[in-house]
Amino acid sequence: MNSNPDELKLHVDSDWKAQAEAEREKLRKIDVQRETAKEDDSADKLPPADFRSIVGLLATQALGGLGAYGDPDTRRVVVDLPAAQFAIDLLGVLAEKTKGNLAEEESKELIAILTELRSRFVHFAQMMAAQAAQGNPAAVSAAMGSSHASSKAESNKPKIILPS
Repeated sequence: MNSNPDELKLHVDSDWKAQAEAEREKLRKIDVQRETAKEDDSADKLPPADFRSIVGLLATQALGGLGAYGDPDTRRVVVDLPAAQFAIDLLGVLAEKTKGNLAEEESKELIAILTELRSRFVHFAQMMAAQAAQGNPAAVSAAMGSSHASSKAESNKPKIILPS
């Protein structure tokens, strides 16, 4: 090793403080971006609060009342025709009260959804009435929520429960 003190010189970069501060600022910006991204992610979990969301919410409730969403564990479908009718009627009120105030696309979507839901409701109500009128024991037991089945294969079939 060289022991001559005159030969040892410490080289200090005069810009090191500025570089360190610039690096800290970059890290602060990254932290802010991460926090903003977390806030954005939580906001993405819910749909936007707009007209389409209102229509979608009511349409989903109507479909649920028509038995569209069954319980996968019990393999039963709950049909609630009055609840479906109420949700469809609410969509009808919404269509009537907003007539002339919607964008053309929104109006067309609302009318198409109402037409489809009303058609499904009528079809489903007629089907349930026909099954009840025929006195079909399987349909009647399913409609009454009875859990007895005549065979193992029949017990695996979805059952329809009508709330009383």
